[in-house]
Amino acid sequence: MSRLRILPHPLRGSIRGPPSKSYTHRALVAGHLTGRRYRLRRPLDSQDTRATVRLLEALGTRVERRPAVWTLIPDRPRSGRTRRVDCGESGTTLRFAVPLAALSPHRVRLVGAARLAARPLGPLLRAVTHLGARVDSPPPERGGLPLEIEGPIHAGRIALSMSESSQFASALFLTLPTLHGPSEIRLRGAIVSEPYLDATLAVLRFHRVDATRAGRLFSTPGFQQFRGDRLEIPPDASSAAYLWAGAAASGGRVTIAGFGPEWPQADLAVLDLLEAWGAEVARRSDRATVAAHERRPIDVDLTGTPDLLPLAGALAALTPGRSLLRGAGHAAFKESDRRSTTARLARSLGARVRVGPRTIEIVGRTLPRSIRLTDLTDHRLFLSAIVAALALPAPSVLGPVEAAAKSFPTYRTVFGSAGAQMERVR
Repeated sequence: MSRLRILPHPLRGSIRGPPSKSYTHRALVAGHLTGRRYRLRRPLDSQDTRATVRLLEALGTRVERRPAVWTLIPDRPRSGRTRRVDCGESGTTLRFAVPLAALSPHRVRLVGAARLAARPLGPLLRAVTHLGARVDSPPPERGGLPLEIEGPIHAGRIALSMSESSQFASALFLTLPTLHGPSEIRLRGAIVSEPYLDATLAVLRFHRVDATRAGRLFSTPGFQQFRGDRLEIPPDASSAAYLWAGAAASGGRVTIAGFGPEWPQADLAVLDLLEAWGAEVARRSDRATVAAHERRPIDVDLTGTPDLLPLAGALAALTPGRSLLRGAGHAAFKESDRRSTTARLARSLGARVRVGPRTIEIVGRTLPRSIRLTDLTDHRLFLSAIVAALALPAPSVLGPVEAAAKSFPTYRTVFGSAGAQMERVR
């Protein structure tokens, strides 16, 4: 695996952000559930979304991938009693696969790589079991994969713990409307990553699926089919966050367009984070411009947006004074333990860090001239380190270059269009 040498340089320009990973996953599931030919325009082609493509192909939907359009075509499911799905490292694919697989009377075997077996899954497995699925999985102490599921499930009422992931609910929101009868989900406990539920409900509305959420109660009458035959994927706020933050950190100015209210995204909260950090933020109906200004320490609650934790940690470490990051305990269950890896990134930037049960305290001090971190396999840590590197006085070396392929495979091209100077090194 190669590394990336990053030269300090301000990011400037107007950019259309890369396609949304979250909406590509959801559109793939919706297209599969229409049961007919369906097109995704401007999908994100990444390691994670390809995992969801593998899921659909195992369940009977063929996906023809071209650069600007993916076409979903109903097909015969794979032969054999057990359909095997490699979810790679995609937690979204794994969670969405559980109820989708349980729609079928055929056995589906789910496997994965790296830390995927350690990602929380228990509340979702209990929910589909309650609705009639048969689930065979290893004991929790041995990890949650391989996992075998056999349906079909029936409509019903369930209670669902939400303290570890919102994807449990999103997976069920997408699936339950297709069952033969009304269903309800009562959301229990603290709700983490809650804005992602709004994204799932937006996809249901777009496909004219009757489903409502009133506080902690989700309900649907069932007996429904997803309508429509195409969806254009909106830009990704999660990836745009690094470009906006990179502009603010490097002394530049970047505008990113394509965001509309019809497609809510949790990580648009980065604009509030950057504003609190001292950046100049100008919002329009479908775009936002971020420019550098005087930096300030931050105090931010990331319960709803845990993917922003590494970026918030980098910004805090670049800033003299005490910052407090709260509410992202569930980030420990991501591609890495992002509480500890965020602390490591901040320390590499000269900060003093204290990780508590519910908070990370970061005290920015004297910055190094550069950083060298070549084992950042977590895509969000790698991209956050790029933002930090743009703000330092000397070139930094980060790696592996391939880390961002999980969610932002075109990052070098997109950063380059804003003036970033990056080159591969051995």
